[in-house]
Amino acid sequence: MSTKTTAPDCSIENIYRLDGRVPIAKAIPFGLQHILAMFVANLSPITLIAAAAGLPQNEIAVLLQNAMFVAGIATLIQLYPVWGIGSRLPVVMGVSFTFVAVLSTVAANYGYPTLVGAVLVGGIFEGTLGLLAKYWRKIISPIVAATVVTAIGLSLFTVGTRSFGGGYNADFGSAQNLLLGTITLAVCLLWNIFAKGYLKQLSVLAGLIVGYIVAIFMGKVDLTTLMDGGLISLPHLMPYMPRFELGAILSVCIIFLVSAAETIGDTSALVAGGLNRKITGKEISGSLACDGYASAFSSLFGCPPVTSFSQNVGLVAMTKVVNRFTIMTGAICMILAGLLPPVGNFFASLPDSVLGGCTIMMFGTIVTSGMQMIADCGFSHRNITIASLSLAIGVGFTSTTEADIWNIFPEMVRSVFAENVVAVVFVVAIVLSLVLPKDMEVKPADAGAGK
Repeated sequence: MSTKTTAPDCSIENIYRLDGRVPIAKAIPFGLQHILAMFVANLSPITLIAAAAGLPQNEIAVLLQNAMFVAGIATLIQLYPVWGIGSRLPVVMGVSFTFVAVLSTVAANYGYPTLVGAVLVGGIFEGTLGLLAKYWRKIISPIVAATVVTAIGLSLFTVGTRSFGGGYNADFGSAQNLLLGTITLAVCLLWNIFAKGYLKQLSVLAGLIVGYIVAIFMGKVDLTTLMDGGLISLPHLMPYMPRFELGAILSVCIIFLVSAAETIGDTSALVAGGLNRKITGKEISGSLACDGYASAFSSLFGCPPVTSFSQNVGLVAMTKVVNRFTIMTGAICMILAGLLPPVGNFFASLPDSVLGGCTIMMFGTIVTSGMQMIADCGFSHRNITIASLSLAIGVGFTSTTEADIWNIFPEMVRSVFAENVVAVVFVVAIVLSLVLPKDMEVKPADAGAGK
């Protein structure tokens, strides 16, 4: 009697399952779709931070090349965990916008090597917290995470405006820069209106391409640097030797806590929308550990921290494509892009106004995502109190016109909170979540007591 061997299931239907093989020709387009949805957002933070640090274009190109490589490696670790580091979920990793404001300040005040040192320490800090998440994760309640995401979007509005007007250049606010930013933004909006299905996720890429072409005709792009570094080059390890400043480290570690709250929200939304179940403690621990340790790894290549991308969480919820093998093909494409210097040189040559036209809409999307998360938590009296008070204090106390309110505090406190709306909102929201009674609703008996 012969035994029949069952061939491995290799079906296109597996794209809707976490495990299973998908035909490679079918998997690659879906994997690329995820990468294209975050490609620009992965590189834009570096350009913004590097501009604040005053780095030359050739150094920015190296960092952009490294960032693509690091994002691909970090995504692979999330998909296929190593020693408990990674969630085994279809999480796409990339350089985080969450850190743009604080890292721009650190780079401008302390220099880029100090930024690298702060990210290295902060990444190890978050990674270790991730491995110990079962002991503390309940502290970051859903309403805290939702309020923090809203604050992140608010904190980036001025960053987007600076880029839209031309960045930290002498011609900031010129008619040429404003026209270029407006054209780029208009293309993004029109693409969002008329594109169908998953193609809507490519609105930023469409705006970037059109804006870049217009910038070439306006004489704002230096094409002579595109082939610098050759066609193929290995990523540059340790382009900056880290320096360590306590104030910078504390500032960045606080934002790593904020990033942890955002990651918990992202991965929870991904599991609910893509897998129709609640997230497990092991998945939260693995995703946070990967966020942290992958960020420490990123610092060794001179790059800012990496974290889960909300754009891809939305894409999973829309398409239900959750297959790890499929997402892996996109991660490999990102790694290959990191080995091709012309790609990094291309993004390094992007005018600030083009980036501003693309990112200003993404920053607004972060705010609306936070508002949606708040709505999902429910508008109970307790939730409204936490969200409204923490946002009011965070935005009001970090406003440039009211900066003197921090004068009585030590320099270390001022360096962490005075210009960091996200850090203030995070701390206030956590404190309120811990001290406010669980049941703050007005009871019928109370409502009629005064009658």
